This record gives sequence, structure tokens and C-alpha cells, in this order.
Amino acid sequence: MSYFYDIDIASAYKRLAGVVQKTPLVYNKNLSLKYQCDVFFKREDLQIVRSYKLRGAYNMIRSFNDDDLKRGIVCASAGNHSQGVAYSCNLLKTHGVIFMPAIAQKQKVNQTKQFGGDYVDVKLIGDNFDECYAEAKRYCEQNNKIFIPPFDDELIIAGQATVAVEIIEELNNPDYIFVPIGGGGLCAGVSHYIKNHSPKTIVVGVEPQGAPSLKEALAVGHPITLSKIDNFADGAAVKRTGNITFDILKENLGEHLVLIPEGKLCTIILQLYTQEAMVVEPAGSLSVAALDFYADRIKNKKVVCIISGSNNNIDRLQEIKERALVFEGLKHYFLINFAQRPGSLKEFVNKVLGPQDDITRFEYLQKNFRETAPAFIGIEVKSKEDYEQLIVNMNKYKIIYKQVEQDDLLMGYLV
Repeated sequence: MSYFYDIDIASAYKRLAGVVQKTPLVYNKNLSLKYQCDVFFKREDLQIVRSYKLRGAYNMIRSFNDDDLKRGIVCASAGNHSQGVAYSCNLLKTHGVIFMPAIAQKQKVNQTKQFGGDYVDVKLIGDNFDECYAEAKRYCEQNNKIFIPPFDDELIIAGQATVAVEIIEELNNPDYIFVPIGGGGLCAGVSHYIKNHSPKTIVVGVEPQGAPSLKEALAVGHPITLSKIDNFADGAAVKRTGNITFDILKENLGEHLVLIPEGKLCTIILQLYTQEAMVVEPAGSLSVAALDFYADRIKNKKVVCIISGSNNNIDRLQEIKERALVFEGLKHYFLINFAQRPGSLKEFVNKVLGPQDDITRFEYLQKNFRETAPAFIGIEVKSKEDYEQLIVNMNKYKIIYKQVEQDDLLMGYLV
């Protein structure tokens, strides 16, 4: 190995006994049939704090002696790590100050306060995780507190690695394990343990396409800070991967790193909800979304998907549905020039739209002394073939239009 770190997974496993739940490893019939293999879900979404983050947080906090803990704990997190730290502080009766971005989901803020009780203070600071993290570090140094990082620490990584210990206890030599990646703590821990205890198993790291911090780091050979990211998969949206996690994952993943479009995550979230009655957050759907990219390789194999968390806010459902439809090519937006005469919209509906096409959005303002005026229209179709016919019809009837593409600023406003 080109790196050496003291990833003491055995001690972490003992330390976590009786604190974290041993989450179930569940066979999934629907996906097993679809991919012609045996798919298992490692249900970390059923953990006490609804994500695996409790493992690393408690392992690190419990490693300090009682005198150290009297100084108090500080952490920065968009949500899941904060809940793990809050639960640990409450359990160990030590005070914690938890910094969360001002844009953090209200549900995650409330859950953090609930798990921490009287032992935790929550401070909402910064427009993103990086600003929040910097402020938390300053506060910690000024007040001589103990800082609990979200991923880049040996004790955190060792705690997250206990997920892999439980998998191997139940499923001997799986062929593939798909692991979500944000800062890399979970994947570093899992891959480290698997390399030493089930070396034939391939660990596949899965990042959101809008926050490819590990992929970009691997491309240049060291961690770098991305200038901007898509925060949709907030549990895995990190601008910079960790130094320790980078070293471990560079050694262990090889070519097995997949980027997943955020729209694909939305499709999987809805699929898991409707077919499996599972509520997962965007980061929690990463591992399942990656199966399509490995469909040929996983046939007749034993496959594990780590479902990393379920801290999803129901207020996001409309956005999730919208992103899924746009990604699947079933919802499209157009700017269309309509002739300013009676009946022009009726002709569009009767001649251009197909029998199953549905107008989901229509905005139009009549302009005086003009032959035409633009209308903004959202159209939902039942299939990609219906969309292709819609374009044929618009060209046939000489409709002047501009399609709003997924990377347009206007699309960002809409979705």
C-alpha cells in the first residue's frame, strides 16, 4: 500500500456495540430480477439517526476520556453528521455546539436539536457547508473545544467501516459493494475493510455528478476545492474530498468510480418509494442509481447497495418529481411565438399536441401592436416517442419555438 493510517476497525466495532443498530441486509427481489443478480440493501437508512453517520461520530467522541469531554464538542454538518454528533453528545452527557449552513433542511435542523436535547446548541451560519465549516473551526480553536470532522479522520473512517463488518458477517464474499461518496469517509472505511477481509469483492464508489470532488481530485492527483457544486444531494455534496479519504480511495477504488446525474437520483428516489415503500434522501439513492452503469458486469453476481440515509424532507417532493421527469425526457419547456389572433392556441392544442400530451404550465401576456407574442409552455409527454412527434408537429406547422435546455439559467429557476 502507498499509504498508512491507523484505521482501527476492530476497536470501533467493540466501541459501537450496544450503541448503533446492526442494520438489516435485505434481499431486493425487484432489482434482482431486473439485473439478473442477487441485490441486497444495507439499510443504514434504518439506523437510529437515519444514516450511518452515528458510527463515525460516536467512535471518535467516545475515544476521548471524560476530562477531555468536559471541554465540549464542536462539529459542522449539512445534517446527517450533525445528528450523529448530537445523539452521541446526549448519550455521553457532554455539551456540543453544532454548526449547520443557513440553508440546511429544516427537518435536519429539527432532528439535530431533538437528538441532542439539552446537551446541544445549533448555530445556523454560512450559505454553504464550506463557510459553515470554516466558522466552526474558528469557534473551536477560540474556545478550546474538541472538533469532530465529518469524514477526514481515522476514527471517523474506522467507525463508518463497521458497516462493512456487518455486511461480511451476513454475506460471505459479495462480488460488488456500491458505496455513496461525499467526503469519502464511508467509502474509505468500507474499501479499507473489504480489501483486507474480502479481497475479491469490488467496491464501487458513487458520487453525484454535480459534486465530483473525488473524481476531480483523482484527475490531478491530489484533493482540490471545486469552485461550485450542485447541493441537491446535500448528504454527498462536498466541494473538497478529504486528504486521508483521498489516499485510501485512490489506492482502493481503481477505475470503479461512477458519477450519477441528479435527475437519475430523483428517478430512483421515486422508484424506491413506489415499489419498495422506502423513503431515501438523494445521497441515499446513489448506490442503487449506479446499478444501471454496471448492469452487464453484475449479472449473476452478489451485489450490495449501501442505502446511506433517509433524512429527506417531504417539501422537496415536487422538486424531485420535476427533476425526474426532465431527466427522463418526459417533461419539456418551450418559449413559443403565438400569432396574436383568436384561435391560435386552439390550433396548437388540436394540431401540434398529441392525444396524451399535457400542458402543465402556460404563461402568456398579450402584446399590443405586434403580430406575435411569446408564451412559456411546459409540456409533459408519456414517452420519448411522443416528444419526438411533438417536435415533428411543431416543425410541420411552422411553429417558432425555442426549447429551454437543462443547463439554461431559466431551467434552474423552474426546477
